[in-house]
Amino acid sequence: MKGASQHASELTWRGLLLGALITVVFMTANLYMGLKTGVTFSTSIPAAMLSMGVLRLVGGSNIYENNIVQTQASAAGTLCNVILVLPGLVLIGHWADFPYWQTTGLCLIGGLLGIAYSIPLRRALVMGAGLPYPEGTAAAEVLRAGDTSGDESQRGGLRPLIGAAALAGLVGLSTTGFRVLADGMHTTLAAGSALFRLGTGFSLALVGVGYLVGIGACLALLTGVAIAWGIAVPVLTAMGSAAARAGDGAAQAVWSEKVRLVGAGIIAVGALWTVAQLSRQIAGSLRSALASARKGGTGADIPRQERDLPITWVAAGTLLLALLLAGLFWIFAAGAELGRLHGVVVVVATLFAVLFGFLMAAACGYLAGLLGSSSSPISGIGILTTLVTAVMIPLLIGREAGPEGDRFVIGLALLLAAVVVTTASIANDNLQDLKTGQLVDATPWRQQVALIAGVTVGALVIAPLLSLLYQAYGFAGALPRPDMEAGNALPAPQAALMTQIASGIIHGALPWTMVAIGAGLGVAFVALEAILRRRDLSFPALTVGIGIYLPLEVVVTIAIGGVIGWLARRRLRARPARDGETLARRRGVLIASGFLVGESIVGVLLAAADTLAGRGSSLVLVGPGFAPVATGLGAVVFTAIALGFLRLVSRAPPA
Repeated sequence: MKGASQHASELTWRGLLLGALITVVFMTANLYMGLKTGVTFSTSIPAAMLSMGVLRLVGGSNIYENNIVQTQASAAGTLCNVILVLPGLVLIGHWADFPYWQTTGLCLIGGLLGIAYSIPLRRALVMGAGLPYPEGTAAAEVLRAGDTSGDESQRGGLRPLIGAAALAGLVGLSTTGFRVLADGMHTTLAAGSALFRLGTGFSLALVGVGYLVGIGACLALLTGVAIAWGIAVPVLTAMGSAAARAGDGAAQAVWSEKVRLVGAGIIAVGALWTVAQLSRQIAGSLRSALASARKGGTGADIPRQERDLPITWVAAGTLLLALLLAGLFWIFAAGAELGRLHGVVVVVATLFAVLFGFLMAAACGYLAGLLGSSSSPISGIGILTTLVTAVMIPLLIGREAGPEGDRFVIGLALLLAAVVVTTASIANDNLQDLKTGQLVDATPWRQQVALIAGVTVGALVIAPLLSLLYQAYGFAGALPRPDMEAGNALPAPQAALMTQIASGIIHGALPWTMVAIGAGLGVAFVALEAILRRRDLSFPALTVGIGIYLPLEVVVTIAIGGVIGWLARRRLRARPARDGETLARRRGVLIASGFLVGESIVGVLLAAADTLAGRGSSLVLVGPGFAPVATGLGAVVFTAIALGFLRLVSRAPPA
């Protein structure tokens, strides 16, 4: 363990400046790709790699300073999740653009609330729940492998990590960049009028995630796949849903428009169950934090590795943020002519955002520990919040909302969902970062300060970046100028889905039966989880909902990684001499981390290239006719790498 003197350079001005620059660069790429595809990249690991490279050139860096930079820059990958909802205000015409102070205020307040919530949650979820935190663990391995200031036992892992990163980066460039390899394969089978879908992706990063999260969570994900694509989609297509479409298009439409809502129902029940299960640990964390505050906050009597920002500061800051949030809601509702209900709406909206935001932060923090930040269902949280708010607001104010009418009701539901999504995203990410810090012996309160800086920088630049992209491309269904080419518009798919849900509820067109079925299944899976937990078996109910909600190819690829890890452990345990088992597992973690590193960095670079080029697919080398060959090549390459990965992690190193 390092001495206290070596931690004096943990939080530095040069680190904060570098973190701010990385935040802006990665946020630009993430916003573009998120509006284009609905997917954003986790930036913690690429930021750690970039930080190590830059600070090594400057000299005098250490693992703690690099950890601070990646903690701060991780805001670029999470604050951008506001695009899952916020563009909906432009799509419905409530906003003509992204007003600077309202957009900045929403992101800043929501992000700071997420940090505030993660402080008491740290003891419950990072220290007390025994969760793997796959991306936090991967980031720690990256920092350790690249550290040049520690002892030899913490170094020497850079070779397998860099090799895996290079391989994953090459595959990522060949799939998403040049398109000479397909990024997955799938087929739709028909049994009469019932449609079944099979498929997998070829993402090595997702294989790495599956390896790190373990077989229990992967089995729960596959259960969700079986429900969605083995039962729900075939039954609904046999009953005539999406009958006007054929084959794969019909199956995808039924899943997207109906079956995903079953997953949202399971996620809702599973999230409430998760929070209830963790309530004792969360209450214990709060009591511990209050006791710490009474003893002097961050005094010398508390080990450095357990020092958070004082809970009294956190409580005062949360109250101030709630007041600022009330002001934001007051301004937003000013044009609705609500009369006496204006103040009531503001109070109810503020209380909902603060309290429901905490519940979702706890649920997402748990999922970050279980599956990783990238696989945490933030868009599912957005759907759940949109469902709840779109039901709640009409009950509160009726349909008399002045000249805005239903448009104001939909807009307020989306605004509330945006606040909750931002809060949950940042808490989700911060807990992952705090796990990294725990593994590398960092100081929690310094990481919390770094993320405050990251959220502040990100919030200050996100509105101009969103406005720039909207004015340059427009959104599908909402162009800023009539002479713009609709074919170049950014789809903003997640925001369009949230808007569709809110509008469907307000206009009475949402398939509530699907949500109710999901809630019923959620109760059943929660009961199963409780039974299995008594036998020391892991089968998280919440993850079943994620398996239904996430695309088939994503879930199956994660599961492949989990199966590889399970098979490797069985082979290692079957050997007569198990002395090398720990080293073999460490090598597996490093390779899985390398997969995450390589694909993430290539994804960010491709996003930046697309942004600079001003068009999509700027690197594509082949035409559509090459697709069957690309699929075959992708399958061969992916299978070979997966088998090679299994062989490497199943082989104990020599003594």
